[in-house]
Formats: sequence, C-alpha cells, structure tokens
Amino acid sequence: MNGPTLRILLVEDDGDSAETLAVLLRIYGHEVQVARDGPTALRLAADQPPDVALLDLGLPGMDGCEVARRLREQEADKLPLLITVTGYGQDEDRRCSKEAGIHLHLLKPVDGEALNRLLQRFQAVIAR
Repeated sequence: MNGPTLRILLVEDDGDSAETLAVLLRIYGHEVQVARDGPTALRLAADQPPDVALLDLGLPGMDGCEVARRLREQEADKLPLLITVTGYGQDEDRRCSKEAGIHLHLLKPVDGEALNRLLQRFQAVIAR
C-alpha cells in the first residue's frame, strides 16, 4: 500500500471473524486494533483515535449503533470513517446504522479486496 497506513479499529465479538479480518487488513498494510465489545472499543478509540472503525452491529452489551453514536461524541474533532461489517441487513438494521451516523453498511461476508479498495480511496482523500 502506498502512503501512510490507516489506523483501523475493528469491533467484532466473533474471535475467528475478528482475527481473519484483522490479518487481512494487516496484510494490506493497515494498523489494526481489535475490540470484542463496545466498552473496549471506546477505550481503545480514546487512547488512539482511529481513522476507520469497522463495527459489527450484534455486539454483547452495547450494539454497534450505540458504539458509533458514542464514537461520534468522543471523536467530535476528527470523526473516523464508520463502517458496519455485519450479518444484519434488514431495513431496520440499515436505519439504525444511518441514524447512528454510520457512513457505510456492509454485509458479511465482506469481500476483502473490495474493502481494501474502499479504504485506499478514503486514505487518498484524508491524505490531501
């Protein structure tokens, strides 16, 4: 990958899914932190604000929409790109994403190459 890496916060409660996507994103040259729940994600984001947050919606204790809302409050100065990567694709789920300020709603399984192309386009915009 050209240019600086993106700092990505991956919020996924399924260990295998989280590890697989994290490895793939690292292969593409990104710096990835993994959180298995919302409170951990918020702590990690406060310590090291991400450029991108990839959020599962179905998380224990605090769903991905609530995580997104809190990230928007927490990161008001430099809002990360918020993307859901979820198995939840009903109209209600998409509405939740939109109302929470999530920029893109992607369904699992996500195509790794397509996700990386999207991240590269975002990276080019923020590098300007």
